[in-house]
Amino acid sequence: MNAQHASPNPNRDRGRGRGAGRDRSGTAPGPRERTQSATAVQPARRIAFEVIRAVREDDAYANLLLPTKIARAKLNTADAALATELTYGTLRQRGYYDRVIELAANRRIDEIDGVLVDVLELAAHQLLSLRVASHAAVNEAVELARVVASRSSTGFVNGVLRTITRTTPDEWQGRVLENARDADGRLEVLYSHPSWIIRAFRRALLTDGATADEAEVDLVELLEADNEPARLGLVALPGLADRDDITADGHPAPYSPFGFITDAGDPRGIPEVQAGTVRVQDEGSQLAALALTRAAPIMAGERWLDLCAGPGGKSAVLAAEARAGGATLVANEPVAARAELVRNALAALPHPPEVWELDGTTVGETNPGEFDRVLVDAPCTGLGALRRRPEARWRKSPKDVAELVQLQSRLIDAAVQALKPGGILAYVTCSPHVAETRGQVTDALKRHGGVLEPLATQATLQSLADTPLVLGSDETQAQLWPHRHGTDAMFIALLRKAPAA
Repeated sequence: MNAQHASPNPNRDRGRGRGAGRDRSGTAPGPRERTQSATAVQPARRIAFEVIRAVREDDAYANLLLPTKIARAKLNTADAALATELTYGTLRQRGYYDRVIELAANRRIDEIDGVLVDVLELAAHQLLSLRVASHAAVNEAVELARVVASRSSTGFVNGVLRTITRTTPDEWQGRVLENARDADGRLEVLYSHPSWIIRAFRRALLTDGATADEAEVDLVELLEADNEPARLGLVALPGLADRDDITADGHPAPYSPFGFITDAGDPRGIPEVQAGTVRVQDEGSQLAALALTRAAPIMAGERWLDLCAGPGGKSAVLAAEARAGGATLVANEPVAARAELVRNALAALPHPPEVWELDGTTVGETNPGEFDRVLVDAPCTGLGALRRRPEARWRKSPKDVAELVQLQSRLIDAAVQALKPGGILAYVTCSPHVAETRGQVTDALKRHGGVLEPLATQATLQSLADTPLVLGSDETQAQLWPHRHGTDAMFIALLRKAPAA
């Protein structure tokens, strides 16, 4: 998914600018105090805090930052696993922990300095969800507050956490549920998803063909799945690697012919990943790319375009398939740093494809009718990848959906203009939100009446899979789900531009 336009984030650091990191006199703790205290904080907890802090302060992505920090710190396997659990567990349950903290502190969460909220959330995860000794979790949090905030803040942190320890986790859940507004508010508490996302998921499940009762059961299963760690997916790039030769414990993926599922903790230790011929990629993303390449037989000389290519995972699959079929790929990514990621993703291929850095909404004007196939992996809310990027649930708002929908529409229009007559468009999002998925396709067909026609998307995906895919009621579109398919919630729709008269 390509972040061509930055979305506003209403949930940026709570407390920034209110003296976080300083004592009441306005003086930051001295270097000696920080150095001595830092040694008292366990490395795994320190790294988890740093990532959580960067997520709030800098809009960092935990799935990108955490592995880097673990590698630099040279954590052993046990500490790396602990840092991972602390980071992702805290980010997933942040909304629930904030409600507990408010009750324990008798203070609104937005009245607490953001840096202390991060310390308290991290400790709350250990106290309420992990079997960590209370004294250890509290003491480490107090020391961490001394390092990252101020000496005066330690008493506040200690008091809040001691209050939390005096009530059992089940009792805390009951107290929080007492304040729930309605049934969706209870789901929001129990599964730590904002209520607007819960409503969006329910609507998507209903639109996918579920009855009202089925949708409620599915909804709970989906929310539960979002709070479980995703297994590591790998793709053996066609023509460059074979999934049967991957030197990691695991098994072939059920739906992608090139996919492999493993429990390997750090994929960088897998030789084929090091070589670039095997890449980390969710099975749903693999299917999204393969849907375009397998929608029709490849004719030698075809030109393909990945319109929103960053960070390059789907581009690599497309490029490998193009190479095998005698086609060529152009990858477009307007953000320079992400364009470099695309080049890195394509580096293992002989004669890597060209990478453009153009505004995707203008490509149709500058290159009309040039491409036989176009992938629009549109910028989206990312609500389909909350297992991997749990912080996205707290970053996004309904306002972001409205802004992204406009961009998605413009990208579809650009792709249609860039397609040759008879060319194929794959519209893909890593979100099940109806406005970003079925709504976009419906609107595109209206805007381009007589020019676009839907294709049998589900039949194309079924032709790839070893295990039958249970998909929605509309055969021209496919919505994958974490709780049904074990993939990210990818939406895929294939469309064809009318041949020339």
